[in-house]
Amino acid sequence: MSVLMVNEYADFKMLKELLGATDGNLASHTKALEKAEYILVEKQFIGRKPNTRYSVTKLGKLEFQKHIEALEKLINKT
Repeated sequence: MSVLMVNEYADFKMLKELLGATDGNLASHTKALEKAEYILVEKQFIGRKPNTRYSVTKLGKLEFQKHIEALEKLINKT
């Protein structure tokens, strides 16, 4: 979800295109991230079309940083 770290938010369509994910796959991953309180989900209508936006929580940013640090440790060991 690094796209959310750069942008204030991302919508479902943007994430789907960037990640090359299916609707179902992306929906299940975002549901898990929402349940863990790593992202906030905001549903709205733009005109008559539904739109779902995702933004990263403080906890999500913290956990993402921990993940990056763990990956860097793995890389530096090799």
